[in-house]
Amino acid sequence: MNDTKKIFEHDKAFLPQMVAGMDEAGRGPLAGPVVAACVIMPLDFPIDGIYDSKKVSEKNREALYEKIIRAATAYGVGIVDNSVIDEINILNATKKAMREAFRSMKLAPTLLLVDAVKGLELPCETKAIVKGDATSYNIAAASIIAKVTRDRIMRNYDGEYPAYKFAKNKGYGTAEHIAALEVAGSCPLHRATFVKNFSIMTQGEKNSQRQAQ
Repeated sequence: MNDTKKIFEHDKAFLPQMVAGMDEAGRGPLAGPVVAACVIMPLDFPIDGIYDSKKVSEKNREALYEKIIRAATAYGVGIVDNSVIDEINILNATKKAMREAFRSMKLAPTLLLVDAVKGLELPCETKAIVKGDATSYNIAAASIIAKVTRDRIMRNYDGEYPAYKFAKNKGYGTAEHIAALEVAGSCPLHRATFVKNFSIMTQGEKNSQRQAQ
């Protein structure tokens, strides 16, 4: 049994409930938002290739994203930016994004499968599953929606802040990204509570330092 078939059968066992999956992308990066997605996928036949978004290539994720949103019974997306992450912390920001994704659904599920996160206090039965994106078909589909949505946001920011190569690293703390931070300082897209661990200055502080030299 291939991975898609296996996780599809996992969710199919919950019928006749209306099953949704929820996942997020972007808890770990130094810059950009955290994005959550919620989706109800039909459980009559699987879309081949749906699996944990981290195990799917960027090209295939983009193709699967289009198939998922066309096939979905309903889906919603929640986006919480870096300033809110700094204000309420990444866990609470993730929960906020997840609640926003749920509320934006045009149809409410009767059972929500969530990748690991508990305590969402949503108006339906909720089941948190560790490594849910590799266990549940609906969670895997949500993980692809969240990941592709966030990647597109970061690619769009690349033109505005080219020094950091956001199109390539998506805001994650790669060696190249950290090196750029040390040269250019942080930009308004960076999470101050994350980059402080690297003793990184802001761009404005960097500019003032240069002018004083």
